[in-house]
Amino acid sequence: MQAVAMVRNGLNFEGRNLALACASHGGTDEHQEVALENLASVGLGADALMNTPDRPISDIARKAWGDKPPTSLAANCSGKHSAMLATCVANGWDLKTYKSADHPLQIAIKKEIEILTEEKIELTSTDGCGAPLFAMSTLGMARAARTMRISGDPVHKKIVDACIANPRMILYEGSFDTRVMKKVPGLFIKGGAEAVMVASLPDGRTIAWKVLDGSQRADGPIMVGALARFGIELSGEVMEVLGGGEVLGEFSAAF
Repeated sequence: MQAVAMVRNGLNFEGRNLALACASHGGTDEHQEVALENLASVGLGADALMNTPDRPISDIARKAWGDKPPTSLAANCSGKHSAMLATCVANGWDLKTYKSADHPLQIAIKKEIEILTEEKIELTSTDGCGAPLFAMSTLGMARAARTMRISGDPVHKKIVDACIANPRMILYEGSFDTRVMKKVPGLFIKGGAEAVMVASLPDGRTIAWKVLDGSQRADGPIMVGALARFGIELSGEVMEVLGGGEVLGEFSAAF
């Protein structure tokens, strides 16, 4: 949804560069390279990023990172922030205040989210990355995902197509989001912090959830159960129940 507002306001990314703008990426070398490409395309470097520094969230990338200090580039939102900065450059907007809720960029994003969710945003907080966090219902999130899959708007199509064609950019190789997008052709998935998830199919059928305790262990069973309702079999996404070090069963989602 944020990317929709940015593309409408002059962001000219394509392919994996645009997909990374929609990502909570793993912080791998590839992800960081693409974020740097995004910044370099408008004459900026990593020092322009103002998202909260962090280490990679990919297990492999995090181990390779070792005890180096966190950076804004390695943080999972650097793709989004590189796109925000590029949008600001395209419009001549201030780069130092792009995270402020009253900045033209964030006002445009808020407006786009209200259109897509069909909800008035009543609460604006701050995301972990430092950008404004606009409150919406799970149903509103589902409406937005459905609209972006079935509308004739070329901006929606461009963004969704970029994400589906580059699933490794959306999170990282081996992660739930990337793995399931590869298993189910045409399925778009985007997970968020504290176990938020949305998934939509080309015909508009959409799944959205928020796990109240923030645990992601339910993601596989929920996705398996929901896709089964749509006649789609998703294999391999099993959450086992252990007892005494032995597998006693598995979690399943009831609808």
